[in-house]
Amino acid sequence: MTRLATTLCALLLLCLQARALDRGLDKVTIAANWLAEAEQGGFYQAVADGTYERYGLDVTILPGGPQKNNRLLLAAGKVDFYMGDNLIGQFAALHEHVPIVTVAAMMQKDPLVLMSHPGVGLDRFEDLAKARAFVGLATLTTVWPWLEKTFGFSREKVASYNFNSAPFLADKNSIQQGYVTSEPFAIEREGGFKPNVFLLADHGYDTYATTIETRRDLIDNNAGLVQRFVDASILGWQNYLYGDNSAANAAIRHQNPDIDDAQLAFSVEQMRVYGIVDSGDARKFGIGAMNRRRIDRFYGTMAAAGVAPADIDLSRGFEFNFVNKGVGVVPALKH
Repeated sequence: MTRLATTLCALLLLCLQARALDRGLDKVTIAANWLAEAEQGGFYQAVADGTYERYGLDVTILPGGPQKNNRLLLAAGKVDFYMGDNLIGQFAALHEHVPIVTVAAMMQKDPLVLMSHPGVGLDRFEDLAKARAFVGLATLTTVWPWLEKTFGFSREKVASYNFNSAPFLADKNSIQQGYVTSEPFAIEREGGFKPNVFLLADHGYDTYATTIETRRDLIDNNAGLVQRFVDASILGWQNYLYGDNSAANAAIRHQNPDIDDAQLAFSVEQMRVYGIVDSGDARKFGIGAMNRRRIDRFYGTMAAAGVAPADIDLSRGFEFNFVNKGVGVVPALKH
């Protein structure tokens, strides 16, 4: 993507926002959980291709980052929606009696993976527990206790991961966390080899990811706006994965110049291959689908591992009325 094309895309978004003001659309802000990337692509798509506008919405995406906690902005009423990482954040909010509610799950599978060097005795998931593990703090406090309890991983083998893969590349007997949509591409680019990739969702880590969270008061006072935002976001994701996503990718690059077209293309392809967005219940009920029994089961697993507090009333934290309506069903899924 050339600088000129990126600039033109930014001007197009400004024009869309100006037109939205003229038409009296409902202004909505969604805060992201990280820097702009393909893992947020459906939201950028719905802005860029006018889907939000067709649903009567003027949507602003507020980027996140390593030094930001945009989730607090939702709780404080500064934004209308938040892209949740996974369900563990919702469990924590419920424990603290924060009136945040999950209304959709854009990703049926969490893209979190563990990676290893090939051909050194770490080619099976069962081998990974013996390796030195480069793991970030968030993963250490959430996923790692489950790995310890379920698969015998050890905290003593953990080394800090600060989004720099150099230590993993230098140590062939180590493993590293990542996203299936991102880090394997970086490892191949920097290290010259394809790592073994183990998607934790395939081994029982059954959380939803990239959820849409909002506040209870917005649901109570303007459920129609919530429904429009959810439906338009779902269509944005469908179009991002299977339509022309060039304008959305240009907007992502405008927000995050460190990401390039090759990385974005890899991310989209991996989301398709692994069914990150459109597998499971999404095949029948549409993108964004949520299943109450699955959430209950995952909560029980995390509570047993000591990750989630016990005795949480999950009914306060999830609303299923906005999804499972067949919006965004992609035909002929092959996952």
